[in-house]
Amino acid sequence: MIRAEAADLPDDGALQTPDRLRRRAGRLLSHLTTRSDRLITEGLAHADARKWHYAVLASLQEYGPVSQAELSRRSGIYRSDMVGVLNELAGRDLVERAPDPDDRRRNVITISARGRRHLRRLDQVLDDLHDQLLAPLNPAERDQFVRLLTRLLDHHTRGS
Repeated sequence: MIRAEAADLPDDGALQTPDRLRRRAGRLLSHLTTRSDRLITEGLAHADARKWHYAVLASLQEYGPVSQAELSRRSGIYRSDMVGVLNELAGRDLVERAPDPDDRRRNVITISARGRRHLRRLDQVLDDLHDQLLAPLNPAERDQFVRLLTRLLDHHTRGS
C-alpha cells in the first residue's frame, strides 16, 4: 500500500477519505493509475516482460518494420531508452535489426516470428490483468469506460 492509500485508512481499516476528495476525477484517476501500473508491471514481470517490450512489439506488429527513431515516436519511448529496450528484445530474438538499405547509418527494426508469438502471449496476460482491474464493471461499462478515457486523452494530447 502506498503512503497516500495508507493515509486514507484509520487503524480499523475503514475508508475515511473526505467525500470532496472522493469526487475529484483527477485524484481518482491518479489512484487508479497507481494501482493499474502496479498490476500491469507485476503481471508482465511474471511473463518475463516489461511495458516497453509490449509497446515495441505491438507497434511493430501493427505498423510493420520501422526505424528506431520512428519506433520511439510510435511507442512513446524516449530515443535514449529505445536502444536498451531493443537490445533486450534482440537478445531474446523477439526483434531483428538490419541496416536500412536507403540509409546505412540507421537500423530498421522488424518483429520476429518469436516476437509475434510472445506478443500473443502478452496480449492474453494483459487481457487477464485488465479483467482484474476492471472487475467491478460489466462488459458494456468496460467498453464505455475505455471510450471515455480515450476521448479525454485525445482531447488533452491534441497538438502536443
